[in-house]
Amino acid sequence: MKRTTLSLIAGATALAAVTGFASLTTPDGAAAPQVKAPTRLPVARAGLACPVPSTSEVAETLYTSYTPLSGGTDPAKGGTGATGGTGSTGGSGTADKPAAATAQLRPAASTTTSGGATKGGKAAKAPVTVTAPGKPVTAEANGPAAPALTGAATGTLAPGWTVQQTTVVPAGGARGLLGLSCGAPDTDFWFPAASTAKERQDYVHLTNPDDTAAVADIELYGPEGVLKSQFTEGIPVPARSTVPVLLSTLTGEAPQQSVTVHVTTRSGRVGAAIGSADEKLGSDWLAASADPASTAVLPGIPADATSVRLVAFVPGEDDADLKIQLVTQNGTIVPASARSLHVKSGMTAAIELPDLTRGEVGSLMLSPSDPKKPTPVVAALRVVRGKGDDTEVAFVPATGAISARATIADNRAKGTTLALTAVGAEAQVKVTASAGSGGGTPVTKTVTVKAGTTTALTDLVPGGLKGSYALTVEPVSGGKVYAARTLAVPLDGTPMFTVQTFVDDRGTVEVPSARQDLGVLD
Repeated sequence: MKRTTLSLIAGATALAAVTGFASLTTPDGAAAPQVKAPTRLPVARAGLACPVPSTSEVAETLYTSYTPLSGGTDPAKGGTGATGGTGSTGGSGTADKPAAATAQLRPAASTTTSGGATKGGKAAKAPVTVTAPGKPVTAEANGPAAPALTGAATGTLAPGWTVQQTTVVPAGGARGLLGLSCGAPDTDFWFPAASTAKERQDYVHLTNPDDTAAVADIELYGPEGVLKSQFTEGIPVPARSTVPVLLSTLTGEAPQQSVTVHVTTRSGRVGAAIGSADEKLGSDWLAASADPASTAVLPGIPADATSVRLVAFVPGEDDADLKIQLVTQNGTIVPASARSLHVKSGMTAAIELPDLTRGEVGSLMLSPSDPKKPTPVVAALRVVRGKGDDTEVAFVPATGAISARATIADNRAKGTTLALTAVGAEAQVKVTASAGSGGGTPVTKTVTVKAGTTTALTDLVPGGLKGSYALTVEPVSGGKVYAARTLAVPLDGTPMFTVQTFVDDRGTVEVPSARQDLGVLD
């Protein structure tokens, strides 16, 4: 093929990227093939990693694995696959014969480093395996021998596959309800609201799902900037294994109440989450914040929160002046306890927000005080319910808007609250409560969320529910929507709870059109 022809094709491809459609003419005047924009097809494979759930002898862990129905139909009965796709996992967009579908998690080996104290153990009582979209599957793993899990879903089980890890620790220093949506492996994570305080035991869990080793770095940032640390560079994470790292062992500086943790990988990828145990308040998982952005939304603060601490960090070179707003069921207001927060570059800032929700489920929104000076930030909340000895803690990281679909599994008939927040314009979303893990009929509801408000749902439960169920949120029209699920499981007077934010499931992927007739360019 001549160099001129290659240049023409490159030009057409660039034009297609802007307009979505392009055409060109060859040097001899013949019409060249048209270049179409990429199409969206269901993902062919999705991977997840779940950390070691607990080291407590009395821990009881429930895994719930689920893949939502796509396009409102059951692929096993001739459905369309994912959001308008054809069911094929190839790039042609044609109805090729689908590959066999699988979705399973398997135990990962445990490795200790820098204060870690885990043990290898036996697997869950049953494989965490999904056999068909639309119905949750559960498995139990109790005690300190429960391992970290890694795995993947393929075929029609891949789009939207999610696993919820829920652990009850009824007594001891790690007492609490710990909830985590097992995360997709990645190379970059931000964790505001971590701590090296004496009363806290915060472990960052690095789990490698791949067949090759990964190498990770951990950076710690306190109120005065970088914390001088050791053993934080070049941490090896062997293939198919997990490494827990106790944050307080990484630095010799004075304990810090609020610390931002930055995890990156030099090679490979990992799943990352922070397990936090406070000897007075309780314990829970801290999931990663959304990527740095000038506006941050932290949805789903419980109505009866007794203490809320906001922690923010600026990764860039400029300071940030943030306006603090509470998005309630009746509108957006400025909290009486704090109107703004100044965050210096490279330093962790924290502020207490007492009496924040005052009996209403709400969401916190951070935005630039001066719209002309947007500065990307990461943020998270530490939320406490209860008083005195009967307290429990949970974390709410900043999360992105749901662009296509998001799911949280392991919801219960009692104690589940779904918070939906629209910050820019009124929005409509479709919310589906799946069949139960032990039986039940799915229920779907279209919800309108007024601009600048938070809507709380507590009564969307499958008919004839047995077991737990999944909640799936899909935007229908209007503005951006952010969501979180609170699960409350009171125990002996302690208001145990956990909050998980909805993260877009990335169930589809752009695939460039590959079938082009280039014969006229010879």
